[in-house]
Parts: sequence; structure tokens; C-alpha cells
Amino acid sequence: MVFDATGNPQAILVLGGTSEIGLAICARYLRNASARVILACLPNDPGRDDAAKQMQAAGAKSVDVIDFDALDTEAHPKTIDAAFADGDVDVAIVAFGMDADPEELWHNQAKAVQVAGINYTAAVSVGVLLAEKMGAQGYGQIIAMSSVAGERVRRSNFVYGSTKAGLDGFYLGLSEALREDGVKVLVIRPGMVRTRFSAHVKEAPLTVDKEQVAELAVAAAGRGKQIVWAPGAFRYVMMVLRHVPRALFRRLPI
Repeated sequence: MVFDATGNPQAILVLGGTSEIGLAICARYLRNASARVILACLPNDPGRDDAAKQMQAAGAKSVDVIDFDALDTEAHPKTIDAAFADGDVDVAIVAFGMDADPEELWHNQAKAVQVAGINYTAAVSVGVLLAEKMGAQGYGQIIAMSSVAGERVRRSNFVYGSTKAGLDGFYLGLSEALREDGVKVLVIRPGMVRTRFSAHVKEAPLTVDKEQVAELAVAAAGRGKQIVWAPGAFRYVMMVLRHVPRALFRRLPI
């Protein structure tokens, strides 16, 4: 399969197939044209069936659900092979992640390693495999969910922020590496998004809905962009924060 004559994908893979943002991006693509959808989910994820029903209701031609465990990197080649088994994949959305209590994370070695393994190591693992598959196709679009938390890591959430900094750097580098192979990579840097993932956290300024992130993602991918902030104003906020001296930065209420 390939993008249709109007540039719409005909096959979309969501790694983290129950991710609210990943599903919102997929649904936004389906508003333009129907497509085959592959949802890669944890084998025991209770949201698998509901995610498949959401995509069917959004207009998917078909929905396949395959097993994907971010921490089981040895099984990732099998997962990606399964995703591409019925033909080329036009768009792959890397949308899985984990967070936890930020103070617990830097005191709990096992949980810190788990978060790093999911948010960074697993993201690199599937990124390498997607690059291989899409490079062989000669085209494709990877959309990777990063975070403004990774642009300048804060004391208040530095374990999570450091994993997103790593993911962000990897996929921006992958974008350059794949430039001559016809494969595009978009890194999305949202602030807080209203989802289950952030439901336990006090809402911050510039918080957006997942549908807003999806609109920005699809529009930016269509224009061939490498980075997009959600909302767009965060680009200018982070431009300032990146240059604030560390002594002052640690005093900011963020």
C-alpha cells in the first residue's frame, strides 16, 4: 500500500495502540480518508477492544490488533514484522509512554529503570525497526510523541523529562538519517494534554485537548515538518526557558 493520490495514508500503525493521543491522531487521518489500522497493544491491556471499536467507528477499513510489550525489546522485530505483514505501512505513530510520581521515581531504582526502558529504550528499538522497514519501502511517515518536558529538564520531574529528552534527540537524528530514503519523521512536543495519563496532575497553563494535538500532528506531517509544539505557543515559551540561567531556572514555579 502507498499514500493515495491526495496524500492520505492507506495503512496506519499505532505503537501504544490504546494511547488516547495516538488514537486521536489516527482518527484525524481517518477523517480525510479511510485506511487500514494496526493497533500494537500490550497483550493484557483492557482497552484493546475499545480502541479497535473507536477506530472502526472513526471509519477504518479494517482494524488489526497485535501484541506489543515495550519492555520486551527482543520481541520488537516480531511485532514490527506483524505490522507490515499485509503490506506497506504509510504512517507509524510512536505513542506509548509511562510516568509515575516524580519524587518516587528518583528514589525507586526499579521504577526509574522501567520508565527509562519504556520511554526511551523501547522508543529507540522500534524507531530502528521502523526505519529499516520504511527505508526499504522508500517512503513513510513516523510520528513520535515527545514532550516539552524534555526540552529543558526540570527538577520537579527530571526522570521523566530525561527520558523524553533522549527520545526527542533520537527521533530528530533519525529524521536527518532518513532524509535521503524518502522517509519523514515528525517529533511532537506537547505540554500537558487532557488524557488519562495526566488526570492525576493539576492542570497547567497552555493545556490542550488530544484532538488539538491530532490536528497539529496531521497538518505538520502533511507539510513535511520535523518538529511541532502543542500548542504552538510553547515554541516561544521554551525558546525563552532554554536560555534562563540555571540559578534562576530552579526558582521558577514549574
